[in-house]
Amino acid sequence: MKDEESIKIYLLPNLLTAGNLFCGFMAILHIFKGAVLHHTEGQNWMHSYENSLFFILGAFILDTLDGRIARFKHCSSHFGREFDSLADLVSFGVAPALLVFKIVLLELPNKVGWLVAFFYLACGALRLARFNAHSPLNPQSASREFTGFPIPAAAGLIASITLFLLHFYGEEYVIGNWKYGLAALMVFLSFMMFSNVQYPRIKEFRWKGEHGFSKLLFLILLVALTILYYRYAFAILFTGYLLHGLVREAIMKRWRRQTRAE
Repeated sequence: MKDEESIKIYLLPNLLTAGNLFCGFMAILHIFKGAVLHHTEGQNWMHSYENSLFFILGAFILDTLDGRIARFKHCSSHFGREFDSLADLVSFGVAPALLVFKIVLLELPNKVGWLVAFFYLACGALRLARFNAHSPLNPQSASREFTGFPIPAAAGLIASITLFLLHFYGEEYVIGNWKYGLAALMVFLSFMMFSNVQYPRIKEFRWKGEHGFSKLLFLILLVALTILYYRYAFAILFTGYLLHGLVREAIMKRWRRQTRAE
């Protein structure tokens, strides 16, 4: 009976996961299209890279929805978890690594960009494997928090900051020395994905209870501001999420030291 339950395939959440995978696939196609246009059609190549950024962000939204719906409809399964990880590796591992490599890392000397892109991809794959291995052992903890920075958030942060920098430089489409900053960010996020820092699961955000109506109004306002100022809002949101885990970890370490001292 347990084996039968583990191989059940539920339509709606897996359809959203397939949408996540489709967005990752389209992002990769637009990256290759941009690479081809870069040598033939002047500045039109950058629009293909921008489209790939939007597909990565779209994959993040679909990834957030699939888990939420699976838990809401009580249709989570082992198959769905594995399918979700495979889609995440394409959309949030391969696509952003390839994108940043083509835009910035390719300019780094001595093929350092190759190593940075692969290191990010490898850490993302290890992070997903660790999550899948630990989730069945401790399902209650896994349902509340992530251990390590989630790979969808890492991809969203890289994509949104790249989008911000491209628009910041306007029609020049030259990031300049910021390429070193993006390379350093990818290395830092690679370590963060495989760290032990705890991050809350956005999918498990509770609507019921106190201040439910206020939460809904805040979400509507947040979505409206994000749509209006998407070139900056996504970068701010993902950066805030990254800092949230780091600040909370620092506070918890200080609290534990004080507790031991007392």
